[in-house]
Amino acid sequence: MNTQNPSSHPSLLDTIKQTVFVPIHPAGTSFIAIGAIFTFFFFLASGLAGLCGLVLTLFCLYFFRDPVRVTPARAGLVVSPADGLVTAITENVPLPKEIAEEGDTADYTRISIFLSVFDVHVNRSPVAGEVVKDAYVPGKFVNAALDKASEDNERAAAKIKTPDGKIIGVVQIAGLVARRIITTMKQGRTFNAGEKYGIIRFGSRGDVYLPAGTAPLVCVGQRAVGGETVLADLTSQEPARSGTAH
Repeated sequence: MNTQNPSSHPSLLDTIKQTVFVPIHPAGTSFIAIGAIFTFFFFLASGLAGLCGLVLTLFCLYFFRDPVRVTPARAGLVVSPADGLVTAITENVPLPKEIAEEGDTADYTRISIFLSVFDVHVNRSPVAGEVVKDAYVPGKFVNAALDKASEDNERAAAKIKTPDGKIIGVVQIAGLVARRIITTMKQGRTFNAGEKYGIIRFGSRGDVYLPAGTAPLVCVGQRAVGGETVLADLTSQEPARSGTAH
């Protein structure tokens, strides 16, 4: 017998709203408005110019989309902070020096997620907890897919302490065409897992640092969905995942 509450299922209208009329992140409002204004004047000058302006304006609408996400709710789960491709899983690395405490020699496992210009760029907290340290570091704008981007590129880093005392690092890294990192993840603030905390404009990367011994539940080459894909389970003894592209 089906014991589910019918009211818990989204209506057709809700489904359409969530899949067709996707909300826009506030950071994109000015870009979209400026694009629309220029498109209007471009059309007055030339149909071709107006068409180019319309394409760019529609791309801004697409880039700054902020879809609804459903975050798995259970203590210990670490969810992806962003949409993108898992490009590297690196073991035995320290926390970024800008958020590490003096004398901290603990090792972490870093999961790197590359965001192309076609991915959703809204960032979400990987865990529930309190931000105990944050830092913004000016830097270069090399390809975010490169390993050296973790140390060379402009970035915003934060260290989160979970309710049971575990430390998770999360870093927003500017990419080749990214020129602005927006973050509200500041020391003293608390976040729920999957809660939105920022956005990086136009191509970037997100790094998550897990305590040593935590087995990643994703593999290189896998696509992650921000706020939904489980990267790791801090309470699990499962082995790390491996996978093959098909």
